Amino acid sequence: MGAAFKKFCLRFCCCCCCEDDEEEEEKTPLLSHDTLEYFDREAKKRRDQETNLWNEPGDPSHSERDDDRTLYNLLQTRAQTRRGSQGYRRLSIDIEAMRDMRREVRDKWKMILENLGFMAEAESLLTVSATASYDRMRNAAVARSLLQTLHTETSIFNRKEAPPERYLFILDRLIYLDAAEDFVAKARRFYPPKDDDDEEEEENTSQINLPLLLSRMNQNISGGEDEDDEGETTGPEE
Repeated sequence: MGAAFKKFCLRFCCCCCCEDDEEEEEKTPLLSHDTLEYFDREAKKRRDQETNLWNEPGDPSHSERDDDRTLYNLLQTRAQTRRGSQGYRRLSIDIEAMRDMRREVRDKWKMILENLGFMAEAESLLTVSATASYDRMRNAAVARSLLQTLHTETSIFNRKEAPPERYLFILDRLIYLDAAEDFVAKARRFYPPKDDDDEEEEENTSQINLPLLLSRMNQNISGGEDEDDEGETTGPEE
């Protein structure tokens, strides 16, 4: 339908001869299928980061650190295990235990940030995306030095394991905001280092036994799918 004829219809006709074209235009999606898929992938990455709190957020394979690799393998094994089986429930419990330990560290950081006055900004400051890059850091060397200080002079992290790299990016932001030194001072005050006896006791009660988890994974791969379904599923479904 020509543009001149459309104008004529709109000006002189009582019928709506242009409705069909307008309806077709309205039905045309504003975003292409590829664009929607891209946004969906990005949303899944954000949920994955928020749920699992990967210690190496920039590692898409989740294989550079032992703890990340163990958690990733548990998730992959559970995805191949029959939902509701005993093996599935065991894997869910182990996965949630690892996530809880990571959330506990994050909660410590959030408490200190809020104590420093970042009540509204704490969540944003603690959010690290999968696209985090060392090249984009403004003060990488200073941030790493402060991370090491937190690792050795406070009880925020498990001192027997390397500190999570995700907090390197958060410290870089705090340096830019001129709040990093205050954060470290608060961390020393609220979470002083524990003596060896306290650390050993806490390790015995709460630390994840990675070799045991790997052994359970192998058992579930070989026999988890054949187990009978007993009771309700206690672990998360994602």
